[in-house]
Amino acid sequence: MEKKRILIIDDERDLCEILLFNLNAAGYEADAVYSAEEALEKIVNRKSSNCKCIDLLLLDVMMPGMSGFELAERLKSEPKTSAIPIIFLTAKDTEDDTLQGFDLGADDYITKPFSVREVLARVKAVLHRSLPQNHLEGSLRFEGLVVDFARKAVVADGEPVELTKTEFELLSLLLTHRGKVLSRQQLLDGAWPQGVVVTDRTVDVNIARLRKKIGQYSAYIVARQGFGYCFEETASP
Repeated sequence: MEKKRILIIDDERDLCEILLFNLNAAGYEADAVYSAEEALEKIVNRKSSNCKCIDLLLLDVMMPGMSGFELAERLKSEPKTSAIPIIFLTAKDTEDDTLQGFDLGADDYITKPFSVREVLARVKAVLHRSLPQNHLEGSLRFEGLVVDFARKAVVADGEPVELTKTEFELLSLLLTHRGKVLSRQQLLDGAWPQGVVVTDRTVDVNIARLRKKIGQYSAYIVARQGFGYCFEETASP
């Protein structure tokens, strides 16, 4: 089986060496660069399509020059790099920082200091989640709202809707279980990576953002106080 390639982007060279050693020992093919600018050169600016060979990024947030958040935004805006999974490694541990990371399309968010075992477990989980899933092939439709799983795209009444990965997962879950109330814990388990610690408020914030983006279909996402959320067949008044 071909080894999964992981690129570490962090200005702490000692930390990179530790991660390189352990990731390679775990059977991955790991490499490291020490700035976001170096990462762009390696991933995007080279004439070869080497970016397609990178299966996961471990990305620090606070670096001299371009930050990890800025790099993630840049990569997610480029079609050829938008699908590369990202795990943020950072000392920024407030809820707002975590939400910003997920809003940028991150697959996981690990705060420093962390154990190597934790990183390896998160890497394994994210790589597993990024594998093609048969039950996510095709699309789901509700009236003019279409979720295309193959293209990871959403269209509302013919207009494309730009969603973060988390918002896409939430909408997919709600539409898949249309008419059924999903608890916040079920939504957390389905839309966030394993092991990520987020609060109920995080679910509420992301649902609110999702509602703003899907126009008239926001009325079909209904909160059930004390239980969770449901995508109803009939819009709420």
